[in-house]
Amino acid sequence: MYSKEEAEGKRLKNPFDTVTEGIGINRLTQNFTMAKLDGAFRGTDKEAVEMSRFLLKNDGLFLGSSSAMNCVGAVRVAQTLGPGHTIVTILCDSGMRHLSKFYDNEYLDRYGLAPTATGLEFLGNNRDKKPT
Repeated sequence: MYSKEEAEGKRLKNPFDTVTEGIGINRLTQNFTMAKLDGAFRGTDKEAVEMSRFLLKNDGLFLGSSSAMNCVGAVRVAQTLGPGHTIVTILCDSGMRHLSKFYDNEYLDRYGLAPTATGLEFLGNNRDKKPT
């Protein structure tokens, strides 16, 4: 979800309409170009919304969209690696700045993103899926 043409300082208008603000911005920031990555997973707005509600209900964590998406990725890594591994992620934002979209049920319902899951079934079993 990024391109070298839109490196830091050359950002074009964001072509994505998403409730997970700041994700999928189609550019590489200077600090990201130094990262050594093994791969990446794609996540959807719906998965981030579902994960945020799951963590709020089950763990009392009121997370923002970036943290929720990080948790989606962490679960995908865990599903890929299987048992016996330790997965670490960063909870980088709270839900307080996300009340107008990400935690607004009317807004989410308008875009077909209202949470409906009762567990983590929205992630499926990605055990055999490898990162890109």
